[in-house]
Amino acid sequence: MIPVANPIPTPPLFDQDCRKPGLTWLRANRTSKKFPSHWRNFQPDLADGFHNLCGWWAMRIADGAVDHYLSKENHRRLTYSCPPPPPPPPTVNSSKKKHDDKVLDPFEVQAGWFEVLLPSLQLVRTALVPPLLHAKADFTLKKLKLATGPKVRRNRKGWYEDHRDRGLPMPLLEEYAPLVADAVKKWIATGQPLP
Repeated sequence: MIPVANPIPTPPLFDQDCRKPGLTWLRANRTSKKFPSHWRNFQPDLADGFHNLCGWWAMRIADGAVDHYLSKENHRRLTYSCPPPPPPPPTVNSSKKKHDDKVLDPFEVQAGWFEVLLPSLQLVRTALVPPLLHAKADFTLKKLKLATGPKVRRNRKGWYEDHRDRGLPMPLLEEYAPLVADAVKKWIATGQPLP
C-alpha cells in the first residue's frame, strides 16, 4: 500500500453527470441493490488522480475498477456524493466486499508503512504503522490478498523482472511500482547482486 493524495480533484461535470442523477435515483429507489454506474464516465479522471497507480497494490495497473471504499450496500447515501476512491484491480474489489472500514483506506496510509521484500516479493507492514492500526493493516493485507496473493505477486514479479532482466530504468520502476523500486534499492545497498 502507498499513500494516495486526498482529495483528488473533482472532475468537471461530476456534479451534473454523476452526483445529481445519482442522488435523484437513490431517493426514488430506496431498497434497490443495483446502482446505476454514473461514475463510469469518470474512471479516466480517477485513474489520472491516482497517477494510474492502485493504492492497495502500490503499482500501475491496466484493469482498474471504481471502488467505493465504504460499500454502497452499507452506505447508500455516499454512493454518489464524491468521486469514489482509488481504482483497484477487480480482485481487490471482490475481496473487500462490505468490510468497509475494517480495511485500511489508501487515503490514510502514510509513506513507509509497507514494504516489498526481495526475493519473495511479499508485501509486509513496517514498524511505521501506528500500533493502533496494526490489526487493521494485517487484516487488509490478508483479506485483500496483498501480501502474497498470486495476482499481485505476479504483477510485482513482472515489474521486478522488467527492471532486472529487461533494463526498465529505475525512474520508470519508481513511477510504475514504487514499493518494488524501494525493495530493489534496498537490496542493491547491501552490495549483493539482485536475486
